[in-house]
Amino acid sequence: MLKVLTHSWPLLMGIMLLMVGNGIQGTLLGIRGNLEGFTTYQLSYVMAAYFLGFLFGSWAAPMMIRQVGHVRVFAALGSLISAILVIYPVYPDWVVWTVLRVLAGFCFSGIYITAESWINNTASNDTRGQALSAYMIVQMIGIIASQVLLNLPDPTGFALFILPSVLVSLAFMPILLAPTPAPAFDSNRRLSFKRLFAISPLGCAGMLLTGGIFSAMFGMASVWGAQEGLTVSQISIFVGAMYVGGLLLQYPIGWASDRMDRRTLIMGLSAAATVAMLAAALLPLPFAALVGVAMILGGITNPVYALLIAYTNDFLPRDQMAGASAGLIFLNGFGAVFGPTATGWMMEQVGPSGFFLFIGFLYAALAAYALYRMTRRAAPTVSGAFRGVVPGASPLAVETVLEEAAKDDPPRKDAA
Repeated sequence: MLKVLTHSWPLLMGIMLLMVGNGIQGTLLGIRGNLEGFTTYQLSYVMAAYFLGFLFGSWAAPMMIRQVGHVRVFAALGSLISAILVIYPVYPDWVVWTVLRVLAGFCFSGIYITAESWINNTASNDTRGQALSAYMIVQMIGIIASQVLLNLPDPTGFALFILPSVLVSLAFMPILLAPTPAPAFDSNRRLSFKRLFAISPLGCAGMLLTGGIFSAMFGMASVWGAQEGLTVSQISIFVGAMYVGGLLLQYPIGWASDRMDRRTLIMGLSAAATVAMLAAALLPLPFAALVGVAMILGGITNPVYALLIAYTNDFLPRDQMAGASAGLIFLNGFGAVFGPTATGWMMEQVGPSGFFLFIGFLYAALAAYALYRMTRRAAPTVSGAFRGVVPGASPLAVETVLEEAAKDDPPRKDAA
């Protein structure tokens, strides 16, 4: 790991600053939008717009990189993000914010793909797995740190919008000045959705559902907190707890998944999340208990995303794993587009508790479908291809993680 940090620290530092900047603006818009008098449904469109832009960016960015190169794409998208972040407080209109969020999602998607290809290029075959682990850890640390910084300036002013703009601008320095040549970009050919669904109906349906869950969680958590009358400090703690939970539970759940039927684990975790969401929606829980709910929610959602990818891979030969991940990630992104708007509608109907009810409904559907699929065919041979991958990672990151998993794991028999 020390060797990885020695060679990749400029890139990892840049990624962490990017995540801090992105994490601040994601939570801040929910808080500031409430102060500006936006309705819950209006804010849901603002939050959903990011995931629409991210989905489009994951498709368009590779073509842009092939045409003009990493450096130009990186610099152009980064400059646009810095401008977007300071425009938010200048034009506090939900329609303007929605358009800006589409652009922000598109830009961040392209930037992540560019930075991840650089990190992948700096590592050798012996250190690539460690480099990817460091990358995932840095992502989580950046998001958690962003919630701490939310408590510094007043959210009614400009400072909290200028801060992420500065951080994003600074993130480019270590990446662009790193003594590493821009790599050649390539991506694996994805499987058709028809073929992918035939291989793993649970993987496809689960990725759609978890897309909605993830975008509802991180898109609408600050909106829920503002409606509940929480302070900025409490909202930042609540959102940060989701990421802390994901960081703590990723390994133990991954360890268990390599030793049992992954469907049983997916079903059990989804059922546990459903119970936690119902408790938060129906019971007058104190704030400390709500933080615990947030840790459970984040601790389940992050591993379930990776579990669904690993389960699908149990039915695939190694040379198709990375290609299949592109289709799964697209399904996840498509589901993410509708998560905030559906949550906003639910909150308009029943109040703030609709935030937890919607997520609970999706988890109940996932638990039920996993149980149903267990009755349709026997469990496959576990490939051991579980690797910690955070929702929202670009297709390039997931493809590379799975390629490394295929190299590290022992040969297996073809799944039935």
